[in-house]
Amino acid sequence: MIVKLKGTLDEIEENYAVIDVGGVGYQVFCSAKTLDNLPVLGGNMVFYIERQQREDATTLFGFLSRDEKKCFQLLSSVQGVGGKVALAILSALDPATLGHAIGAQDKAMLTRADGVGPKLAARIATELKDKADQFLSFGGTVSVGAVAANDKTKAAPASGTAVNDAVSALTNLGYGRTEAHRAVQMVLQEGDNNAEALIKSALKELAI
Repeated sequence: MIVKLKGTLDEIEENYAVIDVGGVGYQVFCSAKTLDNLPVLGGNMVFYIERQQREDATTLFGFLSRDEKKCFQLLSSVQGVGGKVALAILSALDPATLGHAIGAQDKAMLTRADGVGPKLAARIATELKDKADQFLSFGGTVSVGAVAANDKTKAAPASGTAVNDAVSALTNLGYGRTEAHRAVQMVLQEGDNNAEALIKSALKELAI
């Protein structure tokens, strides 16, 4: 099984790249963000590979980091999300934004990706809701109830109800659900984690 390719970048096209490994060219499909961050042609590089086998073809999907590959695997675990749709989602949303969208159940944010309609967005949000923290960890965001390791003061974990109430209140004030969820997540470790305190702290964060 191919899990990694190390070689030189030979070609870049609209939705894939070709990497030359010992004289053999491998077509590797990538997200737009990955394609934008490739080295110059002829440069050395490493792709982390996810291989999908179909009856009539073998497709290689490539990533510049293991975290991006894990995001792809999580998305592909949802029924109806094939490899190319997963890449479209990763092209439209970075892992942290994706995690906040799923955590906030912001289906409209998910439909920004090509090929993701309202029904599929709802399925993704529902099936991955319990895994939203994994996407946030890829983006370096502190997850629900977590406290930074170097913080000497321990905040009481916020309840799910407090978080949901804070997000709903911010949404009612005109903020998008994903934007509100991100702000609440960012202030969770600051101390009081009841809904009122979260709203006040999140509003300060949103004003920055």
